[in-house]
Amino acid sequence: MDETPARVKRSKWRLALTAVTFVALGILIYGVRKDIGGVIDNLGKVNALALLLLIPIEFLNYDAYARLYVRLFKILDKDVKYRDMYKLNLELNFVNHILPSGGVSGISYFTVRMRAFGVGGPKSTLSQLMKLLLLYVSFQPLLILGVFLLALRGHTNNLIMVLVSSLVTLLVVGTFGLIYMIESRSRINTFLTAVTRILNKVLSLFRRKSETIDIQGAQSAFGELHDNYKLFKERWRELKIPFIYMLIANITEVAAVYVVYIAFGRLVNVGAVILAYAVANFAGLISVLPAGIGVYEGLMTAVLAATGISAGLSIPVTIMYRVLNMGIQLIPGYYLYQKALRSGLDRAK
Repeated sequence: MDETPARVKRSKWRLALTAVTFVALGILIYGVRKDIGGVIDNLGKVNALALLLLIPIEFLNYDAYARLYVRLFKILDKDVKYRDMYKLNLELNFVNHILPSGGVSGISYFTVRMRAFGVGGPKSTLSQLMKLLLLYVSFQPLLILGVFLLALRGHTNNLIMVLVSSLVTLLVVGTFGLIYMIESRSRINTFLTAVTRILNKVLSLFRRKSETIDIQGAQSAFGELHDNYKLFKERWRELKIPFIYMLIANITEVAAVYVVYIAFGRLVNVGAVILAYAVANFAGLISVLPAGIGVYEGLMTAVLAATGISAGLSIPVTIMYRVLNMGIQLIPGYYLYQKALRSGLDRAK
């Protein structure tokens, strides 16, 4: 089958951006090749037992996310099973890594999959929005802790303060922006209708239909989404437990990075790891590359270098963390994703 000109152009654009990213990362690695060589010479000294800690940490991370969804849906008067949410989170992680779209692909996939558990689209979408809201709110204490720990060691500088200020600003604006949008039926309808039209235009590049997503049907769902939000607003005190679960999820994700440093025999500043993790992940939301490859590693290394951690250590640690982390998550995620497809995911649509 011949590719359309639009598809060819899009493929070339992504290929060019990927090439630029990897060239930039290659230049960075070449510049610190001697430091990296010194670390590679000591790879045999990496503590394998410490690396095994990644497995229980990842288990706790997905446990927190699964319990988060169980509680959120309980507030929405929907009972879902912990086991189902645990497996679905692995699927969701796979989709978000393979289809980089700022989480949009994951939200769409989650909405479709939740129909198999008797949960409608508006409630599923709202649970994802509330997860983002809790993510923004719960990461702010970690950032403050990170700055405090960096200040104790005298590792704060103008660049660090600019990064922290920018992240806090983004988190606060994102939090209030999300609340502002969903508070009003008209605002949420206007915003999501615009998003739906953009998605239809993008999808029209691959399909002949001009309106893949029915606008009127979507607008009806947006109204129901606002009505469901009122349940959260009326029962906001019940969000304390989901907030704790999201905080645990954030802590375990930072801990997974730190464990690799321990495996390399280095106890670095936890504040540096918190800040580097935050910058790399938020930048990864807008990356067009699968799993933010290249962008993630480059940014994390740059931030760590600004806090006094040498690139010769942070690059191999970051790469090892990424490979092991994705291996632990993506392999079972892929299996469960394929299993979901075979069991009738298309019929759920």
